[in-house]
Amino acid sequence: MAFLKIAVVVMGVLIIGGTATLIAVVAMRAAGSGGSPPVVSTVLEEPAGSRIAGIAATRDRLAVQVQGGGMDRIILIDPATGALAGRISLAH
Repeated sequence: MAFLKIAVVVMGVLIIGGTATLIAVVAMRAAGSGGSPPVVSTVLEEPAGSRIAGIAATRDRLAVQVQGGGMDRIILIDPATGALAGRISLAH
């Protein structure tokens, strides 16, 4: 009978400890995933006299309209990496 009482107490402690650990892990993961996205920066290497005339977001690209410093153009940037994804300009 004493063995049964000890087994019940040990199993009760294990259940409470496991539940507390599970709650702690879920809380830490929820706090970690709700943070702000990473900051990405990029530098547009455009000729002197260039200026940004407009910016528009598409589904997976950022379109930057640049005027001056030559012909007007649109530069496509991957917002996840900050890398140049494409360039659109008119041929003269």
